[in-house]
Amino acid sequence: MKPSSSTQPRWLNRTVFGIGLASLLSDTAHEIATTILPAFLATMGAAAAWLGLIEGISDGLSSFAKMASGYYTDQMRRRKPIAVLGYVVTTVGTACFGLATQAWHVLVARATAWLGRGVRTPVRKALLAAAVTPQTYGRAFGFERMMDTLGAIVGPSSATALLVAMNHNYSHVFYLTLIPGLLAAAAIAFLVKEKERTHVPYISFGERLSALPRTYRKFLLAVGLFGAGDFAHTMLILLATQKLTPVYGAAKAATFAVSLYVLHNVLYAGFAFIAGWLADHFNKRALLAGGYGLAAVTGLLLVFAPMNLPVLAVVFVLGGIFVATEEALEDSLAAELVDKEHHGMGFGVLATVNGVGDFLSSLVVGVLWTAFGTPVAFAYSTVLFIAGTVLIWRSKR
Repeated sequence: MKPSSSTQPRWLNRTVFGIGLASLLSDTAHEIATTILPAFLATMGAAAAWLGLIEGISDGLSSFAKMASGYYTDQMRRRKPIAVLGYVVTTVGTACFGLATQAWHVLVARATAWLGRGVRTPVRKALLAAAVTPQTYGRAFGFERMMDTLGAIVGPSSATALLVAMNHNYSHVFYLTLIPGLLAAAAIAFLVKEKERTHVPYISFGERLSALPRTYRKFLLAVGLFGAGDFAHTMLILLATQKLTPVYGAAKAATFAVSLYVLHNVLYAGFAFIAGWLADHFNKRALLAGGYGLAAVTGLLLVFAPMNLPVLAVVFVLGGIFVATEEALEDSLAAELVDKEHHGMGFGVLATVNGVGDFLSSLVVGVLWTAFGTPVAFAYSTVLFIAGTVLIWRSKR
């Protein structure tokens, strides 16, 4: 007899809500700082290369911290204190931007913050997966992605208002990020309930990596191929600005580009939960293949379609939808493919693969764009999007 819905555990429990709230608050703090960081570096006379160096080194450290954190925390009885520590380190590192007087100071602060972010990411995902049943992984991870993306909408808006309110005192704005950042750590500390874990015997890093199922490693190959083409969507802002300026002028083109990116993030936030709900009711691999396929369609538009305002609007809409689908489905499918005692390692490896892909994709697309133009750059991405789609589809049950 199927249990009634009243006897089934709710997926939106205090742990899922607490993790979602932490993601919202932490990403708000991150986006406030990120929005004003380029202008802050400009006040120091730092060259544009410094921003790339800061982001590249920080992302690299974060990626490998995720794998190390996943490995070590799988052996711990309690993971939550590590997550709280990770949120605190990220918050303090970000606020320390306000103490910087030279670009290398920002590099150290950002690298420290991203080290904390890397440590907390697989732990947060493992706590989330442990708080719900496998039948509701999709909704739980979709909810967390939705809340995180709401922070990406609230943060930039808040940054502009705060900068005006603080008379363009960048340091004061950076210090104010302590408030949402520390509230995020408090949400993990006081709302998240961690289930007691049995002792996991020590095994080496290589043995734990080998313990990941073969199906999961095939899944990582598809994710890695797709990710190597999945460039940062802030590049779409640059594309829209460049293509619309000859028609509308620089000021209007910039306004349109930013507005399209806001639309992208709104759809990203809204569709993340929808994608998670679908994942709980339909085949996850087929849905992820569909999300990857949307990315391929987006790439084809970027290569072959005229870059006018209506086409760019479609590109930004598809971009928001496929990123929401990709992130919600990858996490929920990973939780399903890997045994719970190895969730930390599984999520850590997935995050590292995605992090390396993020770095490579944006670097390669940027170089190809500069050297050969946008059709070649986005053709590179499209080929990898199609390859990832085919691999995921072929692994569909």
